[in-house]
Amino acid sequence: MALYASLMAAIAHSDIVKAPKVLLHDHLDGGLRPATIVELAAAVGHELPETDPARLGDWFVAAADSGSLERYLETFAHTVAVMQTEAGLHRVAKECALDLAADGVVYAEVRYAPEQHLERGLTLDEVVEAVHAGFREGCAEAAAQGTPIRIGTLLTAMRHAARSQEIAELAVRFRDTGVVGFDIAGAEAGFPPTRHLDAFEYLQRENFHFTIHAGEAFGLPSIWEAIQWCGADRLGHGVRLVDDITVAASGPSAVTPTGGTQAAPPVLGRLAAYVRDKRIPLELCPSSNVQTGAAASIAEHPIKLLHDLRFRVTVNTDNRLMSGTSMSREMSLLAASFGWGWAEMQWLTINAMKSAFIPYDERLVLINEVIKPAYAKLLG
Repeated sequence: MALYASLMAAIAHSDIVKAPKVLLHDHLDGGLRPATIVELAAAVGHELPETDPARLGDWFVAAADSGSLERYLETFAHTVAVMQTEAGLHRVAKECALDLAADGVVYAEVRYAPEQHLERGLTLDEVVEAVHAGFREGCAEAAAQGTPIRIGTLLTAMRHAARSQEIAELAVRFRDTGVVGFDIAGAEAGFPPTRHLDAFEYLQRENFHFTIHAGEAFGLPSIWEAIQWCGADRLGHGVRLVDDITVAASGPSAVTPTGGTQAAPPVLGRLAAYVRDKRIPLELCPSSNVQTGAAASIAEHPIKLLHDLRFRVTVNTDNRLMSGTSMSREMSLLAASFGWGWAEMQWLTINAMKSAFIPYDERLVLINEVIKPAYAKLLG
């Protein structure tokens, strides 16, 4: 944690918390409070590996850091198990809104898979209604506390299952009451996004937004299919796009007009160039990407290269519980690793707000009336 502690020398973490942030990639079942899991598990009779909230929180992070896929997946078995009732879903959504607002998030898109919350008899519609009710209450309470936040939801279909068309239709049915987009998630290898092409074509006919988990565990073919076959508006993670960027070995390799030398600039492959040219947003999740092996460390994360090349980069949490993180922590880690300041944080935040799935005029209000004024003060 020395890296995290060192950030205080640059920008105080407490100031980062106060700065407005925008979150596009956050899983509802990956962000529960440990104490809530303990209480809900007791209510439904679910056995946990730890019953002390502090130790349980440590267990989730350790399991996610273990390098074992089995242990990582086990963590979600415990969170999903306590999200099978209307009361449980309502509470988790409400607390999610409050936790994000307390961390300075002013707009968030939170995703979840309704098909994973049917074990105790709820219907798909009842799942969505319970989550929406929780978010409404949490947002209202956050506003009353002086930390307003707006939350839209993304309905996720599991890519190894066969319900994507049904979930897509569910998302469109609730498009005017809180659902702003659609997503598919789950193992990429062996489950290409084109398996769900009917759902994506339906969403396009309905003029509805969607993102696709692609380029995290799997590489460029997953990204190519998500964009060129399925028409994704954004890439969930997309970190492996760096595989299509060639960076010259260190050392001078080009002659300047004045006779000096400089390193050759990175060379973009056709897919990377297309993504940059089209301004397709990348929902990067630094801490999570390190846990899953998509990046060796925060300092070696491709986000620095992608930022310097001016891709539409956004910063996200993915699973706050499993990564022991928050938006402020992610920003803090990047500030400490790359020397980034308020200018970079404003750029990342506006990138995310530009890429949100709410209407353009509503995005513009948050950018011009909330985000830019706050960063103008921070930039002095």
